[in-house]
Amino acid sequence: MSNSKVTVQATINASVNKVWDYYTNPAHIIHWNFADPSWHCPSAENNLQVGGTYKARMEAKDGSFGFDFEAVYAEIIESKQFTYGFGDRNATVLFNELGNQTEVIVTFDPETQNPIELQRGGWQAILNNFKEYTENN
Repeated sequence: MSNSKVTVQATINASVNKVWDYYTNPAHIIHWNFADPSWHCPSAENNLQVGGTYKARMEAKDGSFGFDFEAVYAEIIESKQFTYGFGDRNATVLFNELGNQTEVIVTFDPETQNPIELQRGGWQAILNNFKEYTENN
């Protein structure tokens, strides 16, 4: 398995300020942070500062499985980008303002237990949920 970074992206039809808010505010995160409609994100916390933690609970709606995702912020440039670490991995999220649209690019270190394409697909599905939620609310 390759140790190279994986990238997913989406262009959201919304201002960078709205996109940043919807991506980082727990009141919004719980509405989009899952890869499949049979899952949900019942809780999220976000201390958006360097050294602060991000926590989100992801669960199957039938209660059969769930996990906590926790990360610590290493860098934050308001409305532009942030980087966080989770375990021995890192991810960076970029917010590129394109007039009335915002391009969101997520680059992450893959884990070693699942195929890269499965991981890319899961992260892309979450980003697609984010795009749909943000554009419709």
